[in-house]
Amino acid sequence: MIVPIAWSRGAVAVLDQRLLPSRRRLLRCRRVEDLARAIEGLAVRGAPLIGIAAAYGMALGVSRSDPASLERDFQRSRERLSRTRPTAVNLFWALGLMERAFRRAAARGPGPVRRALLAEARSIHRQDALTCAAIGRHGARLLARGARVLTHCNAGMLATGGIGTALGIVYTAHRQGRIAMVYADETRPLLQGSRLTAWELRQGGVPVTVICDNMAGALMARGGVDAVLVGADRIAADGDCANKTGSYGLAVLARAHRIPFYVAAPSSTIDLDARTGGDIPIEQRRGDEIIRIRGTRIAPCGIACFNPSFDVVPHRLVTAIITEHGVIERPNRRKILHVKNLIKYVKVNC
Repeated sequence: MIVPIAWSRGAVAVLDQRLLPSRRRLLRCRRVEDLARAIEGLAVRGAPLIGIAAAYGMALGVSRSDPASLERDFQRSRERLSRTRPTAVNLFWALGLMERAFRRAAARGPGPVRRALLAEARSIHRQDALTCAAIGRHGARLLARGARVLTHCNAGMLATGGIGTALGIVYTAHRQGRIAMVYADETRPLLQGSRLTAWELRQGGVPVTVICDNMAGALMARGGVDAVLVGADRIAADGDCANKTGSYGLAVLARAHRIPFYVAAPSSTIDLDARTGGDIPIEQRRGDEIIRIRGTRIAPCGIACFNPSFDVVPHRLVTAIITEHGVIERPNRRKILHVKNLIKYVKVNC
């Protein structure tokens, strides 16, 4: 089992994903600023994992507080972490849970607050593992024996607190003998597919082949893909899904070749305040990520770059959204609202 994050002796230990697969290094974040920079710099990435990291960050933020500084330290920590990645709604969901835990314990002083926040962060971490397992069970049923799956970016153990969302389905289906091959898009510009997904699946003994992003259409045309399976960083109330840039293009190709396009995500990724995908904030990242690969320039000096980290797949192109509560086929506003309401009454069990 790959463990990308842990609370360890008063610090947050994270696996630096920027160095994978060539090198494994743990970062020990002792300050909120250290963790915030790790999230911004993609040492920590993946919507569920960002939420878990933010929760541990809030516990870190009050670890040295006295009664006079407790409220100030909490608010400063929340404000700093909220500025790290705008698209992943799990970040803000987790910060909201930590705010409620803080308010329940604040009157009792720094000691009880520290214990309450750490307990809440650990609960968020544990619950995500259960959520991933449930997504895996629901999604595996959609794949026939011998399935050839195409995935984009990384939505596995490196992106969550458990076995993953999209890759959680792959792992579960593989144990059931359903997976013949996983094709991993390299996922430019930062190669999360070739660096992370391929490495992770190989560690788990899952057959995997890396392809360039622009080879997906040719592979589909040859009949080499039975399903496309991706994660999501935010899902709008109508079922539009924001995921790593390139997901929209895959959805269009999948529709053209009559291949199901599945999105796997926890229900916490659903944002009812975003009525459509047009309301989802899309993070714009530095052009340097495009024109350099591992420090080597591959484009002319001074060239303009367009580098949105995410794009939006319209719900009409989504065959189904798979959450811990089940499969939402042909998602729309009514179905999304029904699943979101389940959160008030249902807890995920192993």
